[in-house]
Amino acid sequence: MLTALNSTIMKHTFCTLAIAAGLLFAQNVNAQEAEATTPKKKHTLTISNKGIHVDEAADSTKLHAGKVKEKEEKAGKFRTSFSMLDVGVNMLNDNTVYTDPSVVNYLNVPAGKRNAELFDLKPSKSINVNIYPLMVKFLAVKTKNQRIYLSTGIGFQVYNFRFEEDLSYTKNPNSIIMDTIKFSKNKLAVNYLNVPLMLTGKTRLHKKTWLTYGAGITAGYRLSSWNKQISGERGKKKLHGNFDLEDYNACLTAEFGIDGILRFYGSYQLTPMYNNGIDQRPICVGIRFSGI
Repeated sequence: MLTALNSTIMKHTFCTLAIAAGLLFAQNVNAQEAEATTPKKKHTLTISNKGIHVDEAADSTKLHAGKVKEKEEKAGKFRTSFSMLDVGVNMLNDNTVYTDPSVVNYLNVPAGKRNAELFDLKPSKSINVNIYPLMVKFLAVKTKNQRIYLSTGIGFQVYNFRFEEDLSYTKNPNSIIMDTIKFSKNKLAVNYLNVPLMLTGKTRLHKKTWLTYGAGITAGYRLSSWNKQISGERGKKKLHGNFDLEDYNACLTAEFGIDGILRFYGSYQLTPMYNNGIDQRPICVGIRFSGI
């Protein structure tokens, strides 16, 4: 019953954030339609370490020394941003009770192996990637030295867990076994469709240098999951399945850095990955490229 309740809550959370994202996108579209009644202006595509943006081209009378003056953002306005990318490493917060009957039934391994060490990861090879091709941000507050943005979008969250042990996931029935061969590569990959809702602040440190920080929540729907293995005996093998993984997840997220120079991000999954008693929650830290 508790598993079904958690799944229902996650489904509603995902739907709520998806609706919120849709509303912000709709507001952005309405704002663009309203501006369509004014005379058309030329637009420029700007690509920088702050991201990819579409802006109105500056008037020729404002050109100076071959440079175009950067367009000032206005409070209360929507703006579309393209391409936000996170690359980091995964860890697991494991709160599993390994004597629970449902856990014992799922883990078809020797009794001495039924503990958190069974899922030890290779940290440098357990990679998290978050890709947000399209984001919409709303500038809620603007002063000389302060900016506050509300943003949302849609993207993909990918976990890669590289195991130290020679585990294998099975289907029909779903279980984990201790395999009899040594794998040169053995990972579980889980891919989610992801909807973020973020609050981002920027504080001016010096002229064009801004301290960036923020927090938010993401809701995801599992699109696919697979166990990929490479060994001398079996070659390259990939098995797709749900493996008793939850279909929905929710994460707390945070970021900190210097705008346009370097940003760090972190996330903690609030919900267990599995629906069978194994209580593992990914923790991710890494570098954010571009951003709000």
